[in-house]
Amino acid sequence: MDVLSLYQQAGAFHEGHFLLASGRHSPKFLQSTTLLQHPPAMQRLGAALAEKVLEAGHRPDFIVGPAMGGVVLAYEVARNLVETLPHVRAIFAEKDGVGGMKIREAFTVSPGQSFVAVEDVLTTGGSVLKAVRATESHGAACLAIAVIIDRRRVNGPLQGYPLLSLEELYFETYAPEDVPNWLAERELQEI
Repeated sequence: MDVLSLYQQAGAFHEGHFLLASGRHSPKFLQSTTLLQHPPAMQRLGAALAEKVLEAGHRPDFIVGPAMGGVVLAYEVARNLVETLPHVRAIFAEKDGVGGMKIREAFTVSPGQSFVAVEDVLTTGGSVLKAVRATESHGAACLAIAVIIDRRRVNGPLQGYPLLSLEELYFETYAPEDVPNWLAERELQEI
C-alpha cells in the first residue's frame, strides 16, 4: 500500500512551514484528519494495521488510541481484528488536564489484559506514549505500538515497545532555535 499516495489523493499532504504538536518545525505536514474522514481510506488503513498486528503474532484484548486522532483509528483496527479476535474492543485515552492522559471510567481495563496502541503519524511518540502509560497504569500490558506512518529518523522500537508501521517516511524537522532561514521566511502554521 502506498500510504503517501493516499494522503496526496485526499489533499492531506502539505508543504509550507508547520509547527508540529511536538513543538518542532517542519516544511512538510501530513494532516491525517483530512485523510481519515474518508471511509474507504480509513477501512484500508485499519485493515492494513490489523494485518500487521496479527502478522506480528499479537492477540490483544483491546486497541487504544490517543484522543482525538486515535479514536477512529483504534475503532477501525479493532473492527478489522474482530473476525480473528471476537473479544477485541476499541478504547481511547484522553488528556487529563495536567499534561498526561487518562482512561475514562466507562472503559474497563483490567490487570493482565493486553493491548496494542495505535497512532496515525509518529514523530516523537509523545501522544501515543502518554496513552500507553495511562493504559498501563490500570495493569494492562502493551504488546506493540502500530502506526500508519513512522516519521522518526531512526526506526525500530519506541522506548522498548515493538513498533509496527505501514510506512517509514522521514521529513526533516527542526527545534525552534534551529529553524533554517529558508523555512523561517515562510508563514508559520500551527498544527
